[in-house]
Amino acid sequence: MKAARTVLEYLKNSGVQYIFGIPAGSVNAFFDELNDMSELTPIVTKHEGAASYMAAAFAKYTDQLSVCIGCSGPGGTNLVTGAANAMREHLPVLFLTGAVPVNTIGLNASQELDAEPIFQPVTKYSVTVKESKDLLKEVVKACEIAISGVPGPVHIAIPIDVQHETVQNVKIPVLPKREAIVPELDTIKNVAEELLQRKSGYILVGQGVRNSVEQLLELAELLNWPIITTPQAKGYIPENHPLLVGIFGFAGHGAASELIAEGDGQVLLIVGSSLGETATNNYNLNLTKNRFSIQMDFDQSVFNRKYEIDIPVLGDINLSLLLLIEELRAKGLTRNKTSIEVKENKEILEDTEAYNTKNVLLTIQKYLPSSTRYTIDIGEFMSYVIHHMKVLDFDSFTINVHFGAMGSGIGSAIGSKLAEPERPVVCITGDGCFFMHGMEILTAKEYNLPILFIVMNNARLGMVYHGHALQFQRTHPSFEQHPINISALASAMGIPSFQVTELQDINQDMINNLMNLNGPAVLEVVLTDHNTPPMGDRVKFLSSFGK
Repeated sequence: MKAARTVLEYLKNSGVQYIFGIPAGSVNAFFDELNDMSELTPIVTKHEGAASYMAAAFAKYTDQLSVCIGCSGPGGTNLVTGAANAMREHLPVLFLTGAVPVNTIGLNASQELDAEPIFQPVTKYSVTVKESKDLLKEVVKACEIAISGVPGPVHIAIPIDVQHETVQNVKIPVLPKREAIVPELDTIKNVAEELLQRKSGYILVGQGVRNSVEQLLELAELLNWPIITTPQAKGYIPENHPLLVGIFGFAGHGAASELIAEGDGQVLLIVGSSLGETATNNYNLNLTKNRFSIQMDFDQSVFNRKYEIDIPVLGDINLSLLLLIEELRAKGLTRNKTSIEVKENKEILEDTEAYNTKNVLLTIQKYLPSSTRYTIDIGEFMSYVIHHMKVLDFDSFTINVHFGAMGSGIGSAIGSKLAEPERPVVCITGDGCFFMHGMEILTAKEYNLPILFIVMNNARLGMVYHGHALQFQRTHPSFEQHPINISALASAMGIPSFQVTELQDINQDMINNLMNLNGPAVLEVVLTDHNTPPMGDRVKFLSSFGK
């Protein structure tokens, strides 16, 4: 059996369904073997970077290992951004890259590059395998590292000749299940005692709560404490939950900021947030000021980074929450049916008929299924999504504001649709992001994936434009460009499209026509919005530099 085949057999046995990437000479052994393995489907993309975002989203929404492949040299370097993204998101992705034959290493062979050290800072494990007898063993090791503890990406570089060599007497193992990180019971007991001693507090929810929402809501209702979410956690707490105050951090809500700055909560219970810049409103010290702080996470490295934490709780969040709920109940705490009073979001009433970004997004959402998952790209529209769009169903937004890779929302939509084919998926992207990875709408077409790609086309780099205008009171002409007809571009590729130029263009029939297809569609919104996006204190933070 070829060494490459042993790897594919192992991945098949471990439940892998798709291999995202682009074929090339330095990985040809893998793609040739796929001809005889119908269980594994190659998702051939238009760019390796997009493939990496697809693989990451697939891992996220299946809670399984996913696989991404690229050639030696440029294919590998195109994957690095995606590896960094997966590392930041704690997603188990196996990155396979080709490499030049072992006997040509160091001889300036075609597309030669030592990828191992390049991937090391953005993966949990990176290695080059130079002997075929070691290949399967290293793949097994890497995959176990990827799913264990704090999940994350891994990388293996494989020379062409190693892939093609025959190996004998191979036993194909199966990837073991991840072992949960169980919190210490004494720590949980300590947390329970501290919570009961201090009768008021707030719960700050990060994206780490994703698989623990029911437990989080039960705890919040047991304590009767307000819930504040980070921007990345938008989509987990239902809009109509009586304890939800809003979003704190980038593009957040005034009510959440007021509660943190002026509220008398004695405790801040942080659940699944690493307390990064966008989640803390630029490291706002009011978060923990004069408050007893408790942080739950499965990643030990997040404790005491910027904020001093009184009790760090290391463990899988669902287990930590379940044990804490059990402990509080044992101490006599019962669920209170009456909710506390929280401040309403103090938003300025705007004309709902105006043709602006806010009204466009809310109008489109009104006509989409409530179960829609939105994958959000990076741009000024992202601020409006975070601040204004409604959370109507579970796990309904993918917002990558913390790593902020432009174009990642496009690949994420495809990965999400493959992971959960029955769930409606809508990508909200911008013209700038579309020009980076927009050709992946062809990938969606080739695999018959019914995804609606909404392109907010303002013919400029909107986030950059507004940021510079606010910070420097001027912008560089290069931030803007001559408008491109993106709907016509989609039509030229045989993809159904529609161009919106006024609010009245958006209606139920139009949305239905674009959603009920056997493939993707493009909805282009031609709109230059001169209103300042609701970015919160982000601009103030940037403006502090150079003064």
